[in-house]
Amino acid sequence: MSRRTKVGLVVVIVALAAAGVVAFRINKSRNAGTEVRLEQVARRDLISAVTASGKIEPKTAVDISADITGRIIDIAVREGDLVKRGQFLLQIDPAQYQAAVARAQGAVSSTQAILLQTRASRDQAQRAWNRAKQLTELGENLIAPETAEQSQTALEVAEANYQSSRAQLEQARAGLQEAKDNLAKTRLTAPIAGRVVRLAVEEGEVAVPGTFSRETGLLMTIADLSVILAKVQVDETDVVRLKPRDSVEVNIDAYPDTTFSGQVTKVSHSAKLTATQTASGSNDRAVDFDVEITLKQPPADIRPDLSCTARIVTDTRANSLSIPIIALTVRDHEEVPNETDAGPAVDTLRERFEDKEAEGVFVVRSGLAVFRPVKVGVAGDDYFEVLDGLREGETIVAGTYQAIRDLKDGAKVRQADTTKTREATAS
Repeated sequence: MSRRTKVGLVVVIVALAAAGVVAFRINKSRNAGTEVRLEQVARRDLISAVTASGKIEPKTAVDISADITGRIIDIAVREGDLVKRGQFLLQIDPAQYQAAVARAQGAVSSTQAILLQTRASRDQAQRAWNRAKQLTELGENLIAPETAEQSQTALEVAEANYQSSRAQLEQARAGLQEAKDNLAKTRLTAPIAGRVVRLAVEEGEVAVPGTFSRETGLLMTIADLSVILAKVQVDETDVVRLKPRDSVEVNIDAYPDTTFSGQVTKVSHSAKLTATQTASGSNDRAVDFDVEITLKQPPADIRPDLSCTARIVTDTRANSLSIPIIALTVRDHEEVPNETDAGPAVDTLRERFEDKEAEGVFVVRSGLAVFRPVKVGVAGDDYFEVLDGLREGETIVAGTYQAIRDLKDGAKVRQADTTKTREATAS
């Protein structure tokens, strides 16, 4: 045998051996089954919560606006100042309103004089009519009927003039009161005790009433920061789970190292509709509900409009049978097997899912993954509460998501290398 023939024979033998190794590995991999994460059904403490974002707001805040037009000549406070109820805040130029009061006072005095005149005229006409009436009663020839009639008419006219003067006096007094009220509105005082959280004007600017816009006439805002709210927006799918007095953990962006406790005090019954744009470019409407949370111990230097995130605890379960959320999947009811030894609870679940998709998990027995319907309750951060369908200690497929999605009933499975899984998760 030549040297070239020997070399060729060695090469063929090596190639056949390599092919055999590859085939052996492929066959072994197929027989070993799909790599999955396995976990036992166990008992855990579960906390069901709703997370929502919003802003910090004081429970009581008053926007102070101008009710009259005038130039601001004095501002006695600055933004951030603490004020007491009734404390002087701002002065609008009172000159034109003082003049209006003087004019109204003059109108009242003039009308009072006219009233005195008309009352005197009425009294005189009354006396004349009384004399004419007496003469008429004493004898028909003592006074002409026309003269008596003229006396009566003169009394009626005098009475009408007097009543008109009285009405004019009331009108003049009302005008005086209005002028005084407008003059009083030039001096603004604090309606509540609190902090000036917004000062929207400077001295020299003209204050105008906010007839059509709330922002137009706004001068300043005073907030009572003794009670602080976190007002968050909760999606319509979660709001039905909330109720007053639910406990809350609030994280404020301005205080990253502190978590504040609170309590739900109000859940809105009307929704806020906001337009959102989807990835396809179409407009959609998000339905959110305002939820007010009262902080128990807010920081002393807190300010309104700070961004916050609230974690509202809606339910808790102690020592509850549970499975990983990722383990729960859905299969058509035709794919649900008939496990004769799975227990009566599973048979009941199978009957319930007869006409629809079944929710369940893959239970692993002797290396085979068998789908089983499961009834779940509250959802924690990572685990579902199991109400029916599983027993403590049973082994289920708990990952990965892709493996569970592609897994077929009765397929072979094996425990994945946890080291590789951790490296994949970290990457």
